Amino acid sequence: MAHHYSSRIWESSLPSSRPSGKKSSGGSLSVSPGDKLRSLRRPRGTVIGLLPAAGVERRVRLPREAPALQKEDVRAAPMCDVELGGMKKEPVSEGQSGPAEPHWFERNVQPCLAEAVGSALFVFIGCLSVIENADGTGRLQPALAHGLSLGLIIAILGNISGGHFNPAVSLAAMLIGGLNFMMLFPYWISQLCGGLIGAALAKVVSTEDRFLNASGAAFGTISADEQVGGALLAETIMTLFLILAVCMGAINEKTKSPLAPFCIGFTVGADILAGGAISGACMNPARAFGPAVMANYWDYHWVYWVGPLMASLIAAVLIRFFIGDRKIRLFLK
Repeated sequence: MAHHYSSRIWESSLPSSRPSGKKSSGGSLSVSPGDKLRSLRRPRGTVIGLLPAAGVERRVRLPREAPALQKEDVRAAPMCDVELGGMKKEPVSEGQSGPAEPHWFERNVQPCLAEAVGSALFVFIGCLSVIENADGTGRLQPALAHGLSLGLIIAILGNISGGHFNPAVSLAAMLIGGLNFMMLFPYWISQLCGGLIGAALAKVVSTEDRFLNASGAAFGTISADEQVGGALLAETIMTLFLILAVCMGAINEKTKSPLAPFCIGFTVGADILAGGAISGACMNPARAFGPAVMANYWDYHWVYWVGPLMASLIAAVLIRFFIGDRKIRLFLK
């Protein structure tokens, strides 16, 4: 008859042998220490066990050696760890360590390489979409190219570096605890180098006329001092929207989502469609820096640094003080 047990099973580490039960004067069955018992939780001094040979439950008296066994040899094991049908899961010895720590290359070098490669791909696609923008498409072609490429690059490389590809995003991630402070400047250098490489590749594959007409995809939307205030505010708000999508979708535990890469890409596309005519909707100093170097176009370039970095500070305050989870929030935990 099969017996089902609902509580934990206690297994002694004595070597298995055939039971040598003998009737005692009290009428109960005495068990020698050589018998291997698998028992349920029991009242003190008794055990409800299954004798391997008999295959029946009996209430027996514990031998004198049992207290020592309980303290030294008996261990609690879940049902899956108990010997069933001759198969037993080997316990992990105390000397064995957990998973090895990542190699220094994976901790320090690989994330920076991923940021450089991802930034180069993003800036290349973004610049090319502006330089080769077809007549009549307006901001739709750059919005789709920037948004879709960023979402795909984050999905591909995000598990290596976090998928920032933007100095403003890296600053915000560091301020909320999602990036080690010592990695901030290496990330910035990698992103700026990637932006230079991407802009250079876009220049190489484009015709000279188209490259000059588009100013190398540098941001030339601001043409007068009167536009600076509105452009700066627009860059700050749009970058804030982007940073919140990154930090809340990929870093904050309470709101983290597997769809974060594509949500971030959609945010970039929406920002370009909405604010492209006001400031160019850069939201990324690395995206502004690479084309500015290739085309030697620096008019109002500072706007595309100050606005995004201000947005990083605002986003950090919002997340640290108000909308972050208990792990990130500084107060009212």
